[in-house]
Amino acid sequence: MTDWRPGAGQDALQARAALLAAIRAFFAGRGVLEVETPLLCSRGITDPAIEPLLVSGGLSVGAGTRYLQTSPEYAMKRLLASGSGSIYQICKAFRDGEAGSRHNPEFTLLEWYRPGMDQHQLMAEVAALVCTCLGERPWQALSYRDLFRESIGVDPFADSLASLQQRVHETVDVGALNGDRDLWLDLLLTHAVEPWLARQGLCFVYDYPPSQAALARLVERDGHAVGERFELYVDGIELANGYHELGDAAEQRARFEDDNRRREARGLLQRPLDEALLAALAAGLPDCSGVALGVDRLLLLATGETDIRHLLAFSWERS
Repeated sequence: MTDWRPGAGQDALQARAALLAAIRAFFAGRGVLEVETPLLCSRGITDPAIEPLLVSGGLSVGAGTRYLQTSPEYAMKRLLASGSGSIYQICKAFRDGEAGSRHNPEFTLLEWYRPGMDQHQLMAEVAALVCTCLGERPWQALSYRDLFRESIGVDPFADSLASLQQRVHETVDVGALNGDRDLWLDLLLTHAVEPWLARQGLCFVYDYPPSQAALARLVERDGHAVGERFELYVDGIELANGYHELGDAAEQRARFEDDNRRREARGLLQRPLDEALLAALAAGLPDCSGVALGVDRLLLLATGETDIRHLLAFSWERS
């Protein structure tokens, strides 16, 4: 017999409602405008690491493939280029991936953009929001390079590929795995660095390798190019991902085209470029930083729950 009941109890539903109210009050107090953009889009993203869910054909308004958004980022940047000022959105996002204790293919995302802020100013605002929702607690920020050096004694920018591979093999059995530098850094991050991060409370990581910051501005730090991207970990849970946003349309187009080359090399379908976004960037995106934060994971932290399915009225298996 089909279990029709929700996976979340009444307490969880009330906690979600209270969290959403707190988020909206936070932004109202700072004069940030709430907006809505389409969930179903004519273009998807090119990132080889993220696959969208598709809706194909059968539409009375015209045939063709549409993409359930993986993030409202592109549409929100079009609003920014039109002069919207600071904006935020709480919406559903969709990604074709795993479903489990910390992931659901349909999830709730909070995304916001702040013209005139750099990544460090936005990190401070993210910390203020999270502390509003979870209670006051200290926070820290480490560069990606300092994170690796402090946690496991590895320099992710200067150490040789061979030394990174050796450190991975000392940490986890990956067999005869082959891959580029990013693969080995990611393995070290997930198997060696993140367990250390789990003991650091509320911790931002910033200034990532350029290859891991597709939508961020690039700058030079200590002789190495870095992308002005940040991530927030809370008690080891990855909660938010932000950028000092790239505003150069030609550079963004080149990055999208490189994404498609990497997709082709991996045997994945290439994706059409979002020409509306590129036109908006060409028209002029204000100097701004933006961030996406997982609301379901924030609720996980606020309630002390360990399984996200207990906080969703109807998770993927029940939907």
